[in-house]
Amino acid sequence: MDPYRDISMRQTPQSEPVPGQDQHRNNAGGFGFAVDDFVRLDRFLVLGSSGGTYYVKERELTAQNAECVLRCIKADGWRTVLRIAEISESGRAPKNDPALFALAMCAAMGDEATRKMAFDALPKVARIGTHLFHFAQYCSQFRGTGRLFRRGIGGWYRDKGAVDLSLQLCKYQSRDGWSHRDLLRLAHPEAPTPEHEALFRWVTAGAEGMGERVVNRKGRGVKGYAATGRLPGIVEAFEIAKRVTAAKDIVALVRERCLPRECVPTQFLKDLAVWEALLENMPMTAMIRNLATMTRVGLLAPLSAATSKVAAYLANAEAIHRARIHPIAVLAALVTYAQGHGERGQHTWTPVPQIIDALDGAFYLSFRNVTATGKRFYLALDLSASMTWNNVSGVFGLRPREASAAMAMVTARTEPAYYVAGFSTGMIAVPVTASQRLDDVVRTIERTPAGGTDCALPMLDALQKRIPVDVFIIYTDAETHSGYVHPCQALREYRQKMGVAAKLVVVGMTATEITIADKDDGGMLDVVGFDAAIPEVIRDFVTG
Repeated sequence: MDPYRDISMRQTPQSEPVPGQDQHRNNAGGFGFAVDDFVRLDRFLVLGSSGGTYYVKERELTAQNAECVLRCIKADGWRTVLRIAEISESGRAPKNDPALFALAMCAAMGDEATRKMAFDALPKVARIGTHLFHFAQYCSQFRGTGRLFRRGIGGWYRDKGAVDLSLQLCKYQSRDGWSHRDLLRLAHPEAPTPEHEALFRWVTAGAEGMGERVVNRKGRGVKGYAATGRLPGIVEAFEIAKRVTAAKDIVALVRERCLPRECVPTQFLKDLAVWEALLENMPMTAMIRNLATMTRVGLLAPLSAATSKVAAYLANAEAIHRARIHPIAVLAALVTYAQGHGERGQHTWTPVPQIIDALDGAFYLSFRNVTATGKRFYLALDLSASMTWNNVSGVFGLRPREASAAMAMVTARTEPAYYVAGFSTGMIAVPVTASQRLDDVVRTIERTPAGGTDCALPMLDALQKRIPVDVFIIYTDAETHSGYVHPCQALREYRQKMGVAAKLVVVGMTATEITIADKDDGGMLDVVGFDAAIPEVIRDFVTG
């Protein structure tokens, strides 16, 4: 045998690096291209590291991403903080925990300018009380509660309007071992208004320490409560709710004082009338999270007025965008609601078809600017075993390969010319169409057998079948290792033999450091899976 014939720029086994290319070994033993630290920062902020991957445990993957965040901070702290705030505030990530964690690293481990900027960005990233508690906990893992920490936390309380702040104080009282009382006693913020002063006193001293009596809605005094006019009505309603014994009184508080669900005592959350009152002004996010409960108590039923109201609300694109509803939140709600039982609890319910259809439509509405390009798309789903392992952004029961099929359906629903195929060690038939409902698509993918990973197969398949393709979109974790040719080589061969300047979009499904896209090839693009901005970004890339 001639040993010189084993070295080729056109056809290299994936277990070896392409000669002359700066490739790195992936977790499966194959070779790919390393993304830079700021691309991996994006992957971490959007995808997180909950559950780890098929090859990397959760703790190790989190440590790797933390090291990446630290490198970004040292390289450009200003850019790092801006990116964290941008992705978090725009609602492009399914969960906010990675952004809070990364911001805490900036606040604790950056230089003084970066630390100051991180605390200035805190209200943009920690938008609710629970976020603030997470941030405080993450900060405590890196350094103590110094001057900048106290000033930043104090500013979070001080800069909110009294009405908004009172809602935060009532809805989100404690988490991660922290409470508002802990943080206010630590930060000692100066109250900008008498209403803020009363709220701070109420939190730190409690209702018993306010020193005055007021009359509640039933005409009875509430011992030790503040004077009316200083505390927003939600606080008074919250204190009254602790003492009532009848559901009708809770219903009145919900309707008259806009008492939120989090302030309703647990024993009343099985009452249909209470949920009927809550639904009247329920925020979009809370409504999606509580669909199963409202069905279980009988509020959402076939042909009911509440069902029609929820369906109409889910069809309101502006309301979805205004509430920053992430596509994955809708998809998780759809898959869970349609199966009629939770992943962990014992509760069951009978799904209402109208609600399932409304959630299906809401998933597509949660993406912005989804318009057709008129190009020919080959949508390739990585169905290998490594795509069956972790949960997407910590969403229990939603694995990357099922969720990637839903992402592919966004393009299939938009573009008139598309072809869907699956691959692992070999090509796999994927009998899904754009007309199918998402929960059906997910179930179809769940039943598909898994194997090794060969990300070159979509291009090789299109070449063998002579399929004219303008854009390949591959949804993968990039742990490719089993093919005889690298994906970038297969794409170049396809371009040459088909005479088509085909582009490749790689949708990264895990927060790892490897991609199959060659950064030196202007016809290849890396995007982060489940980023709500993906369709718009892909459209701009495809159309030049």
